[in-house]
Amino acid sequence: MASSPSADESVLEKFGYRQELHRSMGRYASFAAGFSFISVLTTVFQFFGLGFSFGGPAFFWTWPLVLAGQFMVALCFAELAARYPISGAIYQWSSRMGSPTFGWFAGWIMVLGQVVVIAAAALALQVVLPAIWPGFQLIGTDPSPVSADGAANAALFGLLLLAVTTAVNLLDNKIMARVNVVGVTAEIIGAVLIVVLLLTHADRSPTITFETGLPGGAFAALLVAAFAASYVFIGFDSAGELSEETRKASTVAPRTIITALGAAGLLACLIVFAALLAAPSLTDGHLATEGLSYVLTSTLGDGVGKLLLADVVVAICVATLAIQTSATRMLFSMARDGVVPFAARLGRVSPRSGMPTGPALVTGVLAALVTAINFVSPDAFVAIGTTCIVALYIAYAMVTGPLLWQRLRGSWRGGAPEGVDENGKPLFSLGRWGLPVNVLAVVYGVGMAVNLAWPRAEVYAPASGEWYFQWFTTLFLVVAVGAGLLYRRSATAKQRAAQLPQVGEVALTDAANT
Repeated sequence: MASSPSADESVLEKFGYRQELHRSMGRYASFAAGFSFISVLTTVFQFFGLGFSFGGPAFFWTWPLVLAGQFMVALCFAELAARYPISGAIYQWSSRMGSPTFGWFAGWIMVLGQVVVIAAAALALQVVLPAIWPGFQLIGTDPSPVSADGAANAALFGLLLLAVTTAVNLLDNKIMARVNVVGVTAEIIGAVLIVVLLLTHADRSPTITFETGLPGGAFAALLVAAFAASYVFIGFDSAGELSEETRKASTVAPRTIITALGAAGLLACLIVFAALLAAPSLTDGHLATEGLSYVLTSTLGDGVGKLLLADVVVAICVATLAIQTSATRMLFSMARDGVVPFAARLGRVSPRSGMPTGPALVTGVLAALVTAINFVSPDAFVAIGTTCIVALYIAYAMVTGPLLWQRLRGSWRGGAPEGVDENGKPLFSLGRWGLPVNVLAVVYGVGMAVNLAWPRAEVYAPASGEWYFQWFTTLFLVVAVGAGLLYRRSATAKQRAAQLPQVGEVALTDAANT
């Protein structure tokens, strides 16, 4: 006699899907998924130097401002996660708020952006490893990630890390979740220690954060300096991506989306603030080239500094794993609906591990190809990092934009019965604050995407001056959208769509029509 489905499985069945992924994650594991994608130590260490080089000490203020903008987006996502606890969150939410076709492009841009984020995270090892031990510089002698030697060395270590994270993503999701939980716990402890130790070594006033230290227009400089914070505060939607593996996802995912961004945002702001106050010098050029690694080792000494840098290495590895996991769920969700190439294979879940093995392999290989671009030029480091941010910002706007349209036309139903879970308890809701929060989320998201994608030669091609690096982000988006249009219009796509069971597509169409 078959057992009755659980409450979570019943919710999933209402959307036309059956439980295939193993639902074993609790509240802290869900929080860890979002926090490890953001990965404060990975991203702050990776892009601190870039932000400081353009904005000087005043670039600190870009952090709370970007955090405030992204928090508006996170609040909108929390409402959607409560009502649509499905893997492939961005794709699913955009499809239901907009249309299946619009949602497909959101998912397509998102998964390509996530692949680039995986590569960017893996490349971050170069910022830390040579600072721990010069022997980690296996190629050449210059460890700077924006030098030819450093870029090639970054690609080498990035490829090795991707091999490991892909292997872990082929194992049981309980192993993946445990690695995440242990890594996030270590990262939080390390981040708190860094803040406390640097503040105890501070030797300048907080008023230093009101100085740019640079000639010319401060506003334009700070727009570029905001790249660092913009890169850090993405990925909080991962808790929603793993909804089908989370117990009581309708209740847990919305709260962990908000707490992951809030906790990471607070720690990031404090780390940047403490580093500026404790850095041995703000003018000798080391902060712009060596970033936070220089601050830790020179201020706290080699022993403590390198121990904390080792914790950063753990954070980078776990972040790369978490980002790849999120990307595999997005690709799996789209494949399950039969709307991507090779959907029949990519939409399968291993009965033994409960993991979508095909998407794990595909995202690993594609991320490795992006990582290998670093062998070509050091300009790839910034180009890859910025491109992934822009792609995710656009995908986020393709959710908040249609959601705003639904609110304006009075079609967004946050009340009963959609506003209660399977036990009759209220779901997370913004209530009367929903409209102003949603407006701010859209304005911020679109504005920041334009700022990030603007082809500034001094940002994207400072070393080579090559036009294709200057326009790398724009070219990436054009190619991504063009490839998507070709696939959607191809006879092959139509033939696959006719042959595959379209449970998910029907569910999306029905939802869009209601």
